[in-house]
Amino acid sequence: MKNHIRYSESEQALFLLDQRFLPEQEKWFVCRRVKDVVEAIQTMVIRGAPALGVTAGYGCCLAVASQDPADPEWQKIVNEKLNRLAKARPTAVNLSHTVARMRGYWKADADIGFRDLCWMWLQLAKDIHLEDISGNKKMGRIGEKLFQDGQTVMTHCNAGALATGGYGTALGVFRAAKSAGKKITVIANETRPFLQGARLTAYELHKDGIPVKIACDNAAGLLMVRGLVDAVLVGADRIAANGDTANKIGTYSLAILAREHGIPFYVAAPTTTIDPQAMSGEDIPIETRPAAEVTHIGECRITPRDIPVYNFAFDVTPHHLITNIITEKGLLEPPYKQSLDAILKQRYQ
Repeated sequence: MKNHIRYSESEQALFLLDQRFLPEQEKWFVCRRVKDVVEAIQTMVIRGAPALGVTAGYGCCLAVASQDPADPEWQKIVNEKLNRLAKARPTAVNLSHTVARMRGYWKADADIGFRDLCWMWLQLAKDIHLEDISGNKKMGRIGEKLFQDGQTVMTHCNAGALATGGYGTALGVFRAAKSAGKKITVIANETRPFLQGARLTAYELHKDGIPVKIACDNAAGLLMVRGLVDAVLVGADRIAANGDTANKIGTYSLAILAREHGIPFYVAAPTTTIDPQAMSGEDIPIETRPAAEVTHIGECRITPRDIPVYNFAFDVTPHHLITNIITEKGLLEPPYKQSLDAILKQRYQ
């Protein structure tokens, strides 16, 4: 699961494995313009905070490569496209962070020519992609030490290769545990309404030979009270400066259940997911998605017509419910304000 995000220089196109059709079909979504990348992000062709960051890097390459260097307005047009790309989805900070990083390299060399900018951004996009995979593998090696052979760990949504550059955050920990000779069984919550757990997490783990069972979201409490869950491990879309963490809707409820039953609750996320501008979870924007994701499964309507729907894509888990945060720079412990401050100083070291 290493090549679900591929950029072709010869074709000036970004190829994304379309996650809407998994696990039954493996189809590719081709992006030749920023408009295509924004569509892919907003319609869930590609999702997961680190994967959105990687995709944004290549999206910036398309923003400039699709311009006519003879047009005196090409720089202005590129900037406008970058703005649209950065705002494609609001909660995952990796998206806007990558765009800001690409733009920062441009500003540092304001006189750079068109062709040199194309080359520089492509190299940077590739670096961001490789950094994500390398960081995930480091995260996995750090995180797997928290788990013992034979344990069963519950996860929510998909924080695997499909949600990253190609290895995984939470699922990367399970992959590292397998490499270390540990047999960890994973319970993948189905994750309504988009079913990322049932469709994507189960798909990835099964392909890798990691034991996985799927559970209805509402079964988490029962599984815990019966002693069938040893720990919970999830990813993150944004982490505030105090450790409050945004992840797929339902994560907060899971954290409360874990605390009630004395089960450790871990978050695995790269340092690019940390947002020092968000002082707490109250500062994290929560995306609202189309009602049809709730009212329909595929093309089949499952609710009465004309009834309003809540479809918040994420919720925020307060920092006091998180046992540890696993990053590529190390294992963070409470109080998170101090440990996050320290880790941010190492972000690009």
